[in-house]
Amino acid sequence: MNASPPLQADPDRVVFDRKELGLILSTYGRFVAAGEWRDYGMSFLRDVAIFSVFRRAAEHPLYRIEKRPRLRAAQGAYAVIGMDGRVLKRGHDLAQVLRVLDRKLIRAID
Repeated sequence: MNASPPLQADPDRVVFDRKELGLILSTYGRFVAAGEWRDYGMSFLRDVAIFSVFRRAAEHPLYRIEKRPRLRAAQGAYAVIGMDGRVLKRGHDLAQVLRVLDRKLIRAID
């Protein structure tokens, strides 16, 4: 029986840490509870980590939450990007950046 090596973090990929994922999944859960979002996907690439949210699994993402560490010193490592590719909010604080989505949730519930 071959034992696989333990999972190691790939130093060549950008990932969300536990705190960041907690913030993102908390926001995601509120939208799921409101019936707005139904699925998500994550991609961990060399220069960016992406959390994509979908209304249905077969669609293009409604929003992408991105982490780009190389932009940390400039406009901020975190961004929320709309379906059309526009940056809705960018900044250094993930919780603050995610607040742009809360305004959309308030409108959806009205």
